[in-house]
Amino acid sequence: MAARGVSPEDAADFLTPTLRALMPDPQTFKDMDAATARLVAAIEKREPIAVFGDYDVDGGTSSAVMVRFFRALGIDVAVYIPDRAREGYGPNAAALNQLAAQGAKVVITVDCGITAFEPLKAGRDAGLDVVVVDHHKAEPELPAAAAVINPNRLDDSSKQGHLAAVGVAFLLVVSLNRALRESGWYGRANIKEPDLRDWLDLVALGTVADVVPLSGLNRAFVVQGLNVLARGGNVGLQALLKAARVDTKPTAYHLGFMLGPRVNAGGRI
Repeated sequence: MAARGVSPEDAADFLTPTLRALMPDPQTFKDMDAATARLVAAIEKREPIAVFGDYDVDGGTSSAVMVRFFRALGIDVAVYIPDRAREGYGPNAAALNQLAAQGAKVVITVDCGITAFEPLKAGRDAGLDVVVVDHHKAEPELPAAAAVINPNRLDDSSKQGHLAAVGVAFLLVVSLNRALRESGWYGRANIKEPDLRDWLDLVALGTVADVVPLSGLNRAFVVQGLNVLARGGNVGLQALLKAARVDTKPTAYHLGFMLGPRVNAGGRI
């Protein structure tokens, strides 16, 4: 562990990482409050919401986490994944205009958007409120958005810059869930509060596939996510494991070399 830079003080968290010990308060992220407020308002008003994701594994799992949360609330959310060859990476004006024309009021970009200056300006001009959820390196200037959550923006002090986008997306879901619980929304809507831990298999997959450091919170996400994956609740991931002929308890190797490439293939076809 010393060779990996793990100090004696951090040894326990490295060997047996837990979310209880390593999960930060989501509100330490810059713009988390603004994003939460806008999305809670959209939920309460039943405004149409869309998720714009990247076509890689991190983007796909980030999109899946967001969609599963909103659908657990009984909210139908649109999903847009751009065509790699035809549209390229990140939001584009045509796609955002299309979402606006279809009725979307709020668009959440996941694993993209931090440098999409012109497309997000076009989205704003089309009447969209965009919430950016990203982890890529940010510039001093930020795009036109209702909120920009990115631990690697220059003015963020969360110290979570090692997270993949799916980790940031999960923390946004944690913040939204807490806000809805504290406001009494679940009781008023007569909807059972979802168990967010059920989606940690997706968080683990996106984290490993994006090759971010497996330390700190990322390590806890992967350890806990593998436990969730082993329970077999995600039908899609179980089908991929079966196709890959994995008949043992899944490990980080299976995430990175068996599941990850199969999910990533969808964006390359």
